[in-house]
Amino acid sequence: MLLLDAVGPNPKVVRMFIAERGITGIPTEVIDLRGGENRRQPYLSKNPAGQCPALQLDDGSYLTEVTAICEYLDEIATPGTSLIGMAPRDRAETRMWTRRIDLGIIEPMTAGFRYAEGLKFFTPRMRCIPQAADDLKLIAREKLAWLDPLIAGRTFICGERLTLADIMLFAFLQFGATVGQQLDPANANLTAWYARMATRPSATI
Repeated sequence: MLLLDAVGPNPKVVRMFIAERGITGIPTEVIDLRGGENRRQPYLSKNPAGQCPALQLDDGSYLTEVTAICEYLDEIATPGTSLIGMAPRDRAETRMWTRRIDLGIIEPMTAGFRYAEGLKFFTPRMRCIPQAADDLKLIAREKLAWLDPLIAGRTFICGERLTLADIMLFAFLQFGATVGQQLDPANANLTAWYARMATRPSATI
């Protein structure tokens, strides 16, 4: 296998997942995201969506999309503790929270950044809607406020299990803090959760 890595929160999710899952021995190749390497050949033949990361499998095929890559790695990794879940209910719970976080928080947060602070960089690469930036950022903040009381008394998003949901949310909140979308301290449960996640060795990968 070969991980096509890059800067940004999406590749960080996969790197954190690999570390937390205890997977070793996957070589990486860094793609120059800022230079637009991901938007031209030969990268587009590997991932037509032009996004990073991507995982080249041993047969030469490619997996893209963070959740697909992480679930694949989780299934093939032995031994170790699954970060998706061993039982059907646990896997369903992980996927439920991962989807809620992705659609409700990550998507509006990143779009808000792209349409505002990142506008100059992203305008040549995708359709941008600058007038939507503030509302999208507000949606992300509202969903974080919605999530905060739901994790009261929990160590992780899914209770006492560290999962992909935690890794995704942490990586993007860490990114958000660098682009003017800091976590509101009023979200006390999330603030405490974030502090716990930040102490994990994988947080600095």
